[in-house]
Amino acid sequence: MKKMFLSFLVMSFFVAVHAQDSTLQQYTGKYRFPDGSVVTEIAVTIEGGVLTSNSSAGTSVLEKLGVDTFSVVSFQGTAVFKRDESKKIVGVVIDAMGYHLEGTKDAAALVFTRPEALKNKLKQITVR
Repeated sequence: MKKMFLSFLVMSFFVAVHAQDSTLQQYTGKYRFPDGSVVTEIAVTIEGGVLTSNSSAGTSVLEKLGVDTFSVVSFQGTAVFKRDESKKIVGVVIDAMGYHLEGTKDAAALVFTRPEALKNKLKQITVR
């Protein structure tokens, strides 16, 4: 009975981690900001199950605050992801350290956060 309970607990953990990873995946990608901005682009990835932003200014963990709203931990700010009519993420607004940045998601740039993501993407391409 203890083994069965332990197995169930381990499976639940992996399902929960994968589910969280899947919901965070929609935010990943490259976001570009207008010329003259303090940062021209950021890459949002998942590293170790944590949403992370990386730019020329540095790297920061993004902690979820609410629907599409995250704390930019290293820069004491917020990031709010914007969606279009079809609920697809199309941009981000970042307010941090006195700066207000509005960027658009680069639809052409693919940012893979795990080798499995690349493997799955290749399967989709070869199946079609």
